[in-house]
Amino acid sequence: MSKPLAASKKVMQNYLSELLTDESAEPAQTSEKEQKLEKLLQNVAAPQAELPPRALSRKRKTTVKAKVKTAEVAEPEKVLPVIEPKVEQLEQEQPLRTRKSEGPLKVKTEASYRKGSFQALFFEVAGLVIAVPLIELGGIHNMDKTNTLMGKPPWFKGVMIHREEQIQVVDTALWVMPEKCDQKLKESLNYQYVVMLSNTHWGLMAESLVDTVTLEQEDVKWLDAPSKRPWLAGLVKDRMCALLDVVELTKLLDQGMSINQE
Repeated sequence: MSKPLAASKKVMQNYLSELLTDESAEPAQTSEKEQKLEKLLQNVAAPQAELPPRALSRKRKTTVKAKVKTAEVAEPEKVLPVIEPKVEQLEQEQPLRTRKSEGPLKVKTEASYRKGSFQALFFEVAGLVIAVPLIELGGIHNMDKTNTLMGKPPWFKGVMIHREEQIQVVDTALWVMPEKCDQKLKESLNYQYVVMLSNTHWGLMAESLVDTVTLEQEDVKWLDAPSKRPWLAGLVKDRMCALLDVVELTKLLDQGMSINQE
């Protein structure tokens, strides 16, 4: 491991402990890069690190059975009765639910993942592991070139075109920890993926994809009270890892605000 990266990992661990502290939590252990990516892609079952298209999430098969009685026409003016066809709908089960497959983002009341178990994707940026509920994940793309725009905040990396879709890419390290992101840290970053937020056009840059894990409610230290960090849903205890509140994070990005809401 190079000295800049090792230093950045230490900085990020200290930074996360400043956000939330949990004495019983320990840093996450990750496997080799190729094994992690292969495992993740098997879980999400998406080509080119993309989650399943919306059309595959709720596919319906419809079969129509029509029954029409035949009868002899006794009088010319009489018309045979029309029987409405019987429609049977078959719905396939979809084990992997994401916000993209669930349709447009609704007005936030209580997040669906706040009841029972839920799946979360873990990705890494500058030694900091970040989690996002899978139900709030819009997809994963390979990092590609971006077109910079004038007048945008420093954390706005630019616009990336993917299949005619314009993705607004966020430099995650610069957004999450602007005061810690010095020149040495910036030069050590090796972004490879873009993690899409819900069904929006916002994507967070990621260096590596760790894995997907099923979490229970007690696995997370939730921030239920109003917080200065609305983008933070809670802390995954055993990994000392931030769990994003995608709805609130998207609101800040739409307003051009940084993590400090400035």
